[in-house]
Amino acid sequence: MIAALFVETNGVYFGLPNVDPWDEARDARLYDGPWPVVAHPPCKRWGRYWGGGPSAKVKRQLGDDGGCFASALESVRKWGGVLEHPEGSHAFKKYHIPCPGRGAGWIPCLDGGFVCCVEQGHYGHRARKATWLYAFGAHLPRLYWSPSNAGIRLDEGYHSAEERRQAIKTGTVQRLSHRERAATPPAFRDILIAMAESVNLAKISCNLP
Repeated sequence: MIAALFVETNGVYFGLPNVDPWDEARDARLYDGPWPVVAHPPCKRWGRYWGGGPSAKVKRQLGDDGGCFASALESVRKWGGVLEHPEGSHAFKKYHIPCPGRGAGWIPCLDGGFVCCVEQGHYGHRARKATWLYAFGAHLPRLYWSPSNAGIRLDEGYHSAEERRQAIKTGTVQRLSHRERAATPPAFRDILIAMAESVNLAKISCNLP
């Protein structure tokens, strides 16, 4: 059994016999074991556009997530498992987690954890969706470290002269909805679940205070 923390209500972690899902209504900050975890803390205030962009009418603070990332990190270190956040997350630097480079594979951390960068496009996402993983006490699977072939971008705006010309010509630019951007492909979910299931709780408990 594993716990899936900070997941979407009725999303891909719901309805599985081996997963206890914690959505916003349950408040994953309250999780206190006993299962290893897969954690997807909200990234909106930690990403490249944490401030909301130049048109934002409300002043925002970097990392203002109500303590969600800190709670997720504590749960992974206490119970074992894996935490997922977007590439470039400012939370990694804030909490002194190494920022992994693309193609580098698993990199050890001073606290005993490991980090890597992987693109979810290899596992069914329509965008490349580069992702940072932090694992603690879990088996480290061999993942696809190369760039994926997914062709849709996650961010907004035009990213090349050719894309702008195509948009003017067709009147449309293919974009993903917020729900699609945030979604975890089932194949990638299964890898994260398997990592959490591989945790040796007896070994992790030796490190508990």
